[in-house]
Parts: sequence; C-alpha cells; structure tokens
Amino acid sequence: MSVQPFVIYLHGFLSSPQSKKAQQTLKYCSKTGLQDRIAVPSLGNGPLDTIKELRALIDAHQQDQIVLIGSSLGGYYATYLSQEYGFPAVLINPAVRPYELWESHLGEHRNYYSGEIHVVTKQHIEELQELNVIQLKNPSNFMVLVQTGDETLDYRQAVEKFSSSHCVIRENGSHSYDNFYKELPDIFDFLLSRIA
Repeated sequence: MSVQPFVIYLHGFLSSPQSKKAQQTLKYCSKTGLQDRIAVPSLGNGPLDTIKELRALIDAHQQDQIVLIGSSLGGYYATYLSQEYGFPAVLINPAVRPYELWESHLGEHRNYYSGEIHVVTKQHIEELQELNVIQLKNPSNFMVLVQTGDETLDYRQAVEKFSSSHCVIRENGSHSYDNFYKELPDIFDFLLSRIA
C-alpha cells in the first residue's frame, strides 16, 4: 500500500474491541502490513465523552491519513466525525437515529464482552441528538454496508440517509453482519481510494 492510512475502528453499543468484527479487522490489517496503523478504542462512556476521547485520539494522529470504520452506534459516531473532519468512513449496519431507540433502553446494561455495566440516561439521549448529522456535506466519503436481516436496526433508515453514498445491501444476514470478513478487501479498497 503506497498511502498508509491510520484506521480507527469504532464498535457498537455494549460491544468492545474484542468483538468479532473488530478482531477480523485487526487480523486483516496484520495481513496487509497495517498492524501498527489501527486503533480500536473501547467506547464505554456517554456520547459526548466518547466523542471527546475520539477527538483526542485523532489529535494524536493528525499527521496521518485517518479513515474510519464504524459498526452500529460506532457508525453513528463515525458519521459525526467524518462530517467534522472530512475523513472517509465505512459504516456497517449503522445506527441512524439511536436516540429514538434509547428511549426504551434507559437504565443499566451489561457489556457483552467485559461484563461492565453501562447506564443509559436521558442526558445521553440528548447528547446523541446533538451528534445527529442532518445533511451530509460529502456523501461520497461514505461506504455503507447493511444486511436486510438486521434484527436490531431498520436497514432502510441507513439506505435512505446515505442514498447519495456508496451503499451495499446484502439480503438476510443479521445485526452482527454475517461474513463481514469477506467485505474487508472492498472496505479497504474504498478507504484507500478516498485518500489516494
């Protein structure tokens, strides 16, 4: 790879850097010589604190060509950061209006991997609303992968929001995004094409 991107992978709500997709992405980076060019931060705080932490990570790598991969809620954060910084981003079954879903998720939730307890508050819902990107400044910066069998999010919301972006719609599947590893070559081709 002539241009070496710095990849920031953003996992979903109650997920972790140990998630299957995060680990598959790390393995792919290792195979393609990018093992030192990826960060998979743990996103366990409220939305605005999470964005603050991610901005600090971005500042620490401001000399690099940063690209984003975001899954579910991580896709929502990636959309916001792409809009703010102009980074290319690949979104996997992204959350489009998570603040609506969180109304029914107030209270305590256990992380699927660490067992840590996360508390969703009314303030978190307001913070998510603050991060909502209404109009995409640069739709061509996004590649969006959705599976119609997503049992958590309505894939059609993502297809509608990113209708001017590069959307890949796979039949069936799940919210976890089945066979994600097969998409990684295309994901990296897209990201590299945006920074070349």
